[in-house]
Amino acid sequence: MDGLEDALLVGLLAAMVVLAGSQILLRTLLASGYPWIDPLLRVLVLWLGLLGAMAAARLDKHISIDLLERLLPPRGVAALRLITRLFTAAVAGTVAYHSARFVAAEREAGTLLFAAVPVWLCELIIPLAFALIALRYLLRAAGVGRERPR
Repeated sequence: MDGLEDALLVGLLAAMVVLAGSQILLRTLLASGYPWIDPLLRVLVLWLGLLGAMAAARLDKHISIDLLERLLPPRGVAALRLITRLFTAAVAGTVAYHSARFVAAEREAGTLLFAAVPVWLCELIIPLAFALIALRYLLRAAGVGRERPR
């Protein structure tokens, strides 16, 4: 799964560079462009950002303030990590739940984004990413998975 996430990140970034570059060239040289590229790039930014957040959760590399970890004894650090991981899982789980409700409402509305692509399909990454982040932090809190040295 790690390789798939990394490949998706690289592929999305490459697609964004090619699409944005071609749109710039088309607008500069031919005073035209494809109208679907701009909304597609916005969707790709969303997907790239959330896939990056999933990768950061996988590697336990999210932004953190470790001042207390430097001051606490090892048992205190372990307790603090457990608390922060459970809190992170709870917040990510809450976001996953509410974003899934949002995506379901978008699906019912039947709104199209571009080229007959439904909006909900483009937003599906939001609940999926946050659910996976919540799962990863729950597993890490339970002691399953990689431990990042601090």
